[in-house]
Amino acid sequence: MNTDHLDLRHCLREASRFHGDLCAGITLGTRMSIIGLKAIGIEDPMGKDHKNLMVFVEVDRCATDAILAVTGCHPGKRTMKILDYGKMAATFINLATGKAVRVVIKDKTIDPKKEYTAEMIEQEPHTEKYAMMPAEELFELQEVEVDLRPEDMPGRPLSIVTCSACGERIMDMREIRENGRILCKPCAQGRTYWRKKN
Repeated sequence: MNTDHLDLRHCLREASRFHGDLCAGITLGTRMSIIGLKAIGIEDPMGKDHKNLMVFVEVDRCATDAILAVTGCHPGKRTMKILDYGKMAATFINLATGKAVRVVIKDKTIDPKKEYTAEMIEQEPHTEKYAMMPAEELFELQEVEVDLRPEDMPGRPLSIVTCSACGERIMDMREIRENGRILCKPCAQGRTYWRKKN
């Protein structure tokens, strides 16, 4: 049995099993995780180090499944934060030491002046290419500082309030206080991702 928790083959196998297949995003997310974890001194993310790890991901695609599978971080455990910026990037934080690194794809074979369509992306066999490329040619790693607030940390909610407009509950200081009213972000911004059916 492999004792290296960050072995590429082992991690790819686990990530592809979790996701359902092996694709370019799984390969990238797996490699990003390994690089990020090693850079912040996390050796066993599912075992002895599991309480010392948090990750911010910047995309809601396959790579996020790989990061979840390799790191063991989950949104429901509040150890994974999903910031959907559409960027193939993630920030790994060692909560015990405060060390944090952001890993972003910088594939030099992609033309930055070109807009790629779905058809163009589909034509190139990225999965094997991304598994074989040297990490320094594929990723940029930057040490960063992350301002973690108490309400961002794992554990029970620190507060629960009710939106004065929609009447729904808001946890962990995510409300907006405006003119003496407590509002959820959608009510404060006058929009949601859904519309009520008539």
